[in-house]
Amino acid sequence: MANLLDSSAINPVALSLGELFHSAGYELALVGGPVRDLFLGQRATDLDFTTNATPDETLAVVQHWADTTWEIGKEYGTIGIRKGNEMLEVTTYRAEAYDPDSRKPTVAFGTSLEDDLFRRDFTINSMALRLPSMELVDPFGGIRDLNAGVIQTPGKAEDSFSDDPLRMMRAARFAARLDIDVAEDVFAAMKDMAGRIEIISAERVRDELVKLINAPAPVRGINLLVDSGLAAYVLPEIPALKLEVDEHHHHKDVYQHSLRVMEQAAAQETGPDGEVPSPDFVLRFAALMHDIGKPATRKFEPNGSVSFLHHDVVGAKLTKKRMRALRFDNDTIKAVARLVELHMRFYGYGDAGWTDSAVRRYVRDAGDLLERLHRLTRADVTTRNKRKATRIAKAYDDLERRIKELAEQEELDAMRPDLDGQQIMQILGISPGPMVGKAYKFLLDMRLDEGAVGEEEATRRLKAWAAENLPASEPK
Repeated sequence: MANLLDSSAINPVALSLGELFHSAGYELALVGGPVRDLFLGQRATDLDFTTNATPDETLAVVQHWADTTWEIGKEYGTIGIRKGNEMLEVTTYRAEAYDPDSRKPTVAFGTSLEDDLFRRDFTINSMALRLPSMELVDPFGGIRDLNAGVIQTPGKAEDSFSDDPLRMMRAARFAARLDIDVAEDVFAAMKDMAGRIEIISAERVRDELVKLINAPAPVRGINLLVDSGLAAYVLPEIPALKLEVDEHHHHKDVYQHSLRVMEQAAAQETGPDGEVPSPDFVLRFAALMHDIGKPATRKFEPNGSVSFLHHDVVGAKLTKKRMRALRFDNDTIKAVARLVELHMRFYGYGDAGWTDSAVRRYVRDAGDLLERLHRLTRADVTTRNKRKATRIAKAYDDLERRIKELAEQEELDAMRPDLDGQQIMQILGISPGPMVGKAYKFLLDMRLDEGAVGEEEATRRLKAWAAENLPASEPK
């Protein structure tokens, strides 16, 4: 752990600000996550402070020291500050009361650091470091709980979650981030109060879910959401996968399989300069959701086997629906759903082999998701049969090799027909309209099937196609 009495562990800007407030006669403390991270041996990056100075007094203290200040959070007691390259937030001690039907607090400024810490979500976030004295303030045992690897609330968990139900999601997120457990009473309160998450906006639930999925141990967080019942409200498709475990073991445990696939997909992420920098939410969430179409498509066959025909297509539709409900942006929804839709496309390659045309279509359909699709497909292999796993891995190695060879030969990433839209209209003597699109598709399909044929041959074939397909009223 970091030695908090050693000022070298603290950002010099924080120490400078502490001296400034002390000289002005006010208290200032580094608070919450930055203090927790210092005890985890990590340098504090997000610098959050709390003070007994009012927002106006804070502005007066820093006016000649700060490079820039922001008052956008002033009504909640928060002043934003930029000093050099550092972004800081200083918030007046607060004592809050919550409306039971809303998570928005009624803000009242407080006078006690200990009271301010009591209103925070968990003991590991309810620690402060007084500046410039470097005195640790830990009235609720945050260091103890951090050492024990447990998430506990400063007061009764029921009261904390009643005040702000989003804290139940945050408990799962911190479990995933720190790879630790929640206390028994915290888990009990989450189970009893899971339904209160419905008063939280979809956007705030989404933000916590993204942080959880991107955490170092997302499986722990998802398990906690499912076991507590929270997932039934925020991500019901995941606990629904548990229905796929049948007593005769006709097929694998789809819930545990999905968690394993997410874990294996995350393990294939790259460094910041790689194709899929870690953490990659799109890849991880697609891995988690890739089989959610199975409950709706399960069929028991006459021979005793179980099939899930078209679960990839159904899963993609369900993924879009859930992500829209959580207010994800359209690009993210499209990317995740497309990966879910494509995750079965590879299967059959090793047995039947693919033509060059099929390989081109695989690349075209994946588009800029190709590197993620490579990782999702490989991660989807969780069989304990080593011979089968090796066979699938070798088949995918072969597919990637062929993709690379075709890309080198044909610049596959920028695949286009031999003729563009303007050339099509000029050759056929037609105006912009649906027929131009149909002609373009004809040429694109030809390109995918045969590779480049050259403008002269493409023109000849286009004219032959037009003779069969252009309406009589259109010039040919």
